Amino acid sequence: MSGDNSKTALIDSLNGLLADHFALYLKTKNFHWHVRGPQFHDLHLLFDEQATEIFALTDILAERVRKNGGDTLTSIGAVGAKSTIKDDDRRGLDATKMVKALHDDNATLVEATRTVKAAATAAGDNATEGMADDWTDQAERRVWFLSQILL
Repeated sequence: MSGDNSKTALIDSLNGLLADHFALYLKTKNFHWHVRGPQFHDLHLLFDEQATEIFALTDILAERVRKNGGDTLTSIGAVGAKSTIKDDDRRGLDATKMVKALHDDNATLVEATRTVKAAATAAGDNATEGMADDWTDQAERRVWFLSQILL
């Protein structure tokens, strides 16, 4: 693969990961706002903590796109078109289903981050490659926390 093609693939994967982070941030905040039931307090706080962590990466991801010479996402429509994280507009979703959805979406984020790492390796972008390990660890931690609630 030529350098230009590998750089293009990296930018594309970074923008996909950026879209997934925005989509998961909004879904996590939605569940934070609408969770109810016996676990309300703990889940309300956990979802808020996870949403904050997810949102904190959006600027870092967008800057990696720009540092690699690409353009970032420009709108909610662009996020929706690029994200693999699906919206969940159901009303009255119970807390366990919220936890399961976020668990699965964070697992999807782990795989998307691994794709970015592979693309960074191919493009020779050591900075993104190294950062991807931290991003993976954060998403894996969220998966772990959510999986423990589902036991």
